Amino acid sequence: MRDFSYVRAASIDAARQAAALPGAKLLAGGTTLIDLAKCGVAQPDSLVDITHLKGLDRIQVDERGATIGALARMGHVADHAGIKSQFPAVSEALWQAASAQIRNMATIGGNLMQRTRCPYFRDPANFPACNKREPGSGCSAIGGVTRGHAVLGTSEACIAMYPGDLAAALIAFDAMIHLGERRTSVDEFFLAPGATPDREHAIEPGEMITAIEIPSSAAARRSTYLKIRDRQSYEFAAASAAVGIEFEADGRTIRDLRVALGGVATRPWRARAVEDALKGKVLEPEAVRAASLLAVEGAVDHGANRYKIELAPRVVARAILKLGETP
Repeated sequence: MRDFSYVRAASIDAARQAAALPGAKLLAGGTTLIDLAKCGVAQPDSLVDITHLKGLDRIQVDERGATIGALARMGHVADHAGIKSQFPAVSEALWQAASAQIRNMATIGGNLMQRTRCPYFRDPANFPACNKREPGSGCSAIGGVTRGHAVLGTSEACIAMYPGDLAAALIAFDAMIHLGERRTSVDEFFLAPGATPDREHAIEPGEMITAIEIPSSAAARRSTYLKIRDRQSYEFAAASAAVGIEFEADGRTIRDLRVALGGVATRPWRARAVEDALKGKVLEPEAVRAASLLAVEGAVDHGANRYKIELAPRVVARAILKLGETP
C-alpha cells in the first residue's frame, strides 16, 4: 500500500491551489485514476476531491451552442436531448466510449485528461522504458507489439495512441476548453509527443478543466461518429471518425465539412486536408473515397498497425457518405 492524503475541495480556487502542489491529483469520477494507480503508473501523494463542487455538472444547450460542465457525467451528456439533437456526433461518441457503468461515473473533464492505453505504458514492472512515464528512458513499444498503436503524429520518442472518443468529436466542431481564467481550443489542448511525450495536455499547474464549450453550427447538427473496433461494445477504436456536413440549397454541394479521426493518432486528429478537398464539391462516392485518402497523409506504421492506414480512410468515407444519405 502507498499512503496518500485526501482533501475535499470547498471551492474551485481551493481545488486549483491544492492540485498545484507536487504529487497531487484531482479526483472526479476516478475511473482512470484508480485504474492507473492499480497498475502502478499513478502514485499520488494527495487526492483532491472535486466531486461536490457546485455548478460544474451543468449541461446547457441553446442557439449559440453547448456548455458542458467538467463534472457532468458522460452518460448524462450522451442522453441529453439538446446534445442529441444539436451535436449528435458528441452523443454518439460518448455512448460508444465505455460500458454503462463507466459512463455513469466518468466525467467529461476526466475523459479529456485520460491517458493512453498503451500496454507498455501501463506495465512499469515489465517495461520500465517509457518516455511518457520516465522521460528519456526510451519507448518499449517501438519494435514491440504495435497493433493498437498510432500511425499519425508519432515521434521517435513515442507511438502511443490517444484512446478517447469524445475529443475527436469536440475537435471536429472547434470546441473550447475552459481552464478557469483562460480558454483554449481542444486542438491546442492536446499535444503531440515530439521529444516530450510525458507532456500530453496544454494545462499549467494551478489550472483545471471547468467546462467545455461547443459552438453551434449546421455541420454539428448533421453529424455522426463512426467507430470501428474488434468487438461491438466496451472496446477502443481501431479507427473512428467524427464527421459533420452542411450542404448548399441543392442538397448535394458541400458547403462545410468537418472531419476528425480517433484510434489512429497520438492525439485527436483533425483531417483538414479531407475537408478542404471536398468543400464546394458535389458529394459523389468516388470523390469522397479519393479525398478520404488524404486523412492519413504522413502516416508511419510500425508493422502490425499498418492496417490502420488503409482502414481510416474507409471509415472517413463511410461516415461522409452516410451523412449524405441522411435527410
